[in-house]
Amino acid sequence: MMKKRERGKRKGYTTGANSAAAARAATLGLVTGEVPHEVETLLPNETRINFIIHDGQTDGQTTAHAMCIKDGGDDPDCTHGAHITVDVRLLEGQAGEIVLKGGQGVGRITMAGLGLEVGGPAINPVPRKNIADNVREVGAKLLQQHGLEVTISVPDGEERAKKTLNDRLGILGGISILGTTGIVHPYSTAAFRASVVQGIEVAANQGQDTVVLTTGGRTEKFVIAELPHLMSTCFVQMGDFLGPALDTCVKVGIQHVIIGGMVGKLTKMAQGEVITHANRKAVNTDLLAELAQGIGAPADLCDEISAAETARFAAEKLEEIGLADKFYVALAEKTIETLQARYPHDFDIRIMVCDFSGNKLAEAHASPLPLKGQGECRRQRECPGAEDEGEG
Repeated sequence: MMKKRERGKRKGYTTGANSAAAARAATLGLVTGEVPHEVETLLPNETRINFIIHDGQTDGQTTAHAMCIKDGGDDPDCTHGAHITVDVRLLEGQAGEIVLKGGQGVGRITMAGLGLEVGGPAINPVPRKNIADNVREVGAKLLQQHGLEVTISVPDGEERAKKTLNDRLGILGGISILGTTGIVHPYSTAAFRASVVQGIEVAANQGQDTVVLTTGGRTEKFVIAELPHLMSTCFVQMGDFLGPALDTCVKVGIQHVIIGGMVGKLTKMAQGEVITHANRKAVNTDLLAELAQGIGAPADLCDEISAAETARFAAEKLEEIGLADKFYVALAEKTIETLQARYPHDFDIRIMVCDFSGNKLAEAHASPLPLKGQGECRRQRECPGAEDEGEG
């Protein structure tokens, strides 16, 4: 008798990975004269996965068309089942050039703060590179003489985008093409939440007094590099489950909690969200404006930050006027302040901030708040460029 699969643990694949697969298949169609029904695709995490290809068409000379149906695994979101469609067109004489475009149903960037060109398609940097890498792998011979235009479309993407926060982020007309590893982990499922709790319990059962919580693969890679002295069992990817993770730390007696994160998720924590999923609640940009004001940003810039929709916008604007380091420290300290309001005496907290490339931006630390009659809480602050850089 076949064993039933445990629900809640099946991984899916991102819009970026599906785009790369369809782009690879369409490029193969131009090269060979036939679009394959299945294609092995390189993911951003350097693994290879087979994708089923639908609606393959090519004239064998200048155009080709392919489509993947996105499978979100056991974490289906509004893009689950979307038809991720790619059209590839030959650019005669433009040797080696790959031009990536957004077609119907792919959002268009209308505001700064997302790390993408205003006016361009909402295709994030990692998927962009992954799409190009797949096209180059199978189209290398063709690219010796010509270029390729790769257009990503999602026919019903504009309707699907109504279930996201895209319009608030200034992404209009469709969904975003996303994904840093290519794989969708079931972060929003009960099974993933249980795995977070279990990971912390395992650390405690092995005698560890420290747990390092991260929101994903990039932040985990960052903290592992920063904290090589810690055992691997100390590192737990909590995804969006901050509250359950910290509650478990209290339950099992963890004394030292380290959180590695980027600006967006840390802002969610600083504003008091215990579940930090992007679709649950928008970033509180008024909070970011208050932090900016506190480090000396001019009033008109604080108003801009308040009116924006992303934490990244604040970071980029403050970077322009030389206040980024102070901002990252202020955000880390505000995150600690918020968390200590909920967990005042349970553990010390260390916040480590990194950018999208895994570079350290800032750090803050605080001991547990004293019980009545005990001494003052000790706080430390640190940011790259400070005299004590590299300590700890």
